[in-house]
Amino acid sequence: MIDDIDKQILTIVQDNARISNAEIARTVGLAPSAVLERIRKLEERGIIRGYHADIAPRPLDLGLTAFVAVRTTDWICEDLFADVPEIIEVHDLAGEDDYLLKIRAKDTEDLGRIIRESIKSVPTVRGTRTTIVIETVKERMMPPIDRPQPKKTGRGEKAKKK
Repeated sequence: MIDDIDKQILTIVQDNARISNAEIARTVGLAPSAVLERIRKLEERGIIRGYHADIAPRPLDLGLTAFVAVRTTDWICEDLFADVPEIIEVHDLAGEDDYLLKIRAKDTEDLGRIIRESIKSVPTVRGTRTTIVIETVKERMMPPIDRPQPKKTGRGEKAKKK
């Protein structure tokens, strides 16, 4: 479990991974050595998994985003999909489809090539369904750390007698 100070540290680092340890310490009201120790423990526990730059795909000529649902006869394909650089997310699903892949491509021709060469060429793939994104309204790689708790409605509680 993480405490409120860990949540503050995670929020700060998530917003700016290049912030100095001293600045984090000033913000949360701890000594820099205590912050460094907390960050080290968060990394060891796998809560902080790494530090990344948020790079815009369009200037890299990867302006097309698509989601491809994949049905397979065998559920051991995720490693094959994970090795394809244009496939930026691989989700193992419950339900009719087995995997959901998020792909970044140059255009529809490039997307077709990726689907043919990297997905449909896998012998256990029995079908795909592709959805092309027209516009991304919100895309966030960061989980909400300190979300507001739902308000209690009072349902199930006994009514107070007057």
